[in-house]
Amino acid sequence: MQVLFQSADPQAHELRAWIEQRVRFALRRIAWKVQRVEVRMSDINGPRGGTDKRCQVALHTDGAGSALASGLAPNWSAALERTLARVVRLLIRRRQRGADPRRLRGRTPRPPDAPLRGR
Repeated sequence: MQVLFQSADPQAHELRAWIEQRVRFALRRIAWKVQRVEVRMSDINGPRGGTDKRCQVALHTDGAGSALASGLAPNWSAALERTLARVVRLLIRRRQRGADPRRLRGRTPRPPDAPLRGR
């Protein structure tokens, strides 16, 4: 799994190693499915403070497509944790929906020589 990090904020760059470690830990259950993770950290308000730390995480997988989530928080760690939780839930939910046997129940394939209904 490749982890790519982008940020224009110097405080976020100081946390780069910790961010990569948290991403790998949070995705350990689905790491076999994820090829690339892109993490973008930005400070919306600059030095004014407030709930202005934004984190965006994009997961690119081999079979389930990609998933994107973002989160806002007053500090970098909370923004990262919220966003990772969202994106992992999203990917797991997508995977479960695709494997749900209830969606396929009652559907039998039509034989190729059978006439179409209504014609």
